[in-house]
Amino acid sequence: MTRRLAGKTALVTGSTSNIGRAIAEAFAAEGAHVVVSGRSERRGAEVVDGIRARGGRADFVRAELDGSARASRTLATRATEVLGGRIDILVNNAGIFPGDTTAATDEKTFDEVYAVNVKAPFFLTGEIAPAMAAAGGGSVINLGSWVARLAVPVGALYSSTKGAMETLTRSWAAEFGPQGVRVNAISPGVVLEPSPDQSHPGEAMMNGTPAGRMGRPEEIAHAAVYLAADESAFVHGIVLDVDGGRTAAAVIAA
Repeated sequence: MTRRLAGKTALVTGSTSNIGRAIAEAFAAEGAHVVVSGRSERRGAEVVDGIRARGGRADFVRAELDGSARASRTLATRATEVLGGRIDILVNNAGIFPGDTTAATDEKTFDEVYAVNVKAPFFLTGEIAPAMAAAGGGSVINLGSWVARLAVPVGALYSSTKGAMETLTRSWAAEFGPQGVRVNAISPGVVLEPSPDQSHPGEAMMNGTPAGRMGRPEEIAHAAVYLAADESAFVHGIVLDVDGGRTAAAVIAA
């Protein structure tokens, strides 16, 4: 590793598994002091222990991001304290995915998904981005999804939350960019931890793409490192598709 994030501090929400975990591990490998955050203390400890075993710096801060401003404010405060008084990089990764159809989605589920996927990062960014600006700058990275732009028959609720995060990315880039805080997003394709013993329904959703396979968490993490590092200093308000070509190209088999 080139330690592109040496001296930086980072908070990654939902980082006890899959994409969030890979991002936290990649940031630490590049020299950042990382706060791993999520609901499970056991899984959080596993991630932190692994990072430390490889010589990185990481701490776990438990968070139940229920969409309330209070929960987001509490996480921002605790993470800032653990990181020595500042957060240079925020990754809004935590989210939940209900796959029901519109007719099968009840009001409780609707409110919960918007609370976790939109309200929580909204209020967390509202706490952290101004502090970044006051400290001289920073980077916010949101996690979107390819289903925000290429529709599938189920999951309309989830898709709409990711569309909201893409819109917020552009709005925040306009709001905070002039203050030195870059805001961008990553839109992954179907990404899961590899499981050689069994197939996953998500594999079919990546058929007909240039990549022809599901993505790996570390492939999303590479993109996050780029958006967090200085080489992307001129990058504001983009949604970076890291989806195996799912939204860009269709491969037609002969």
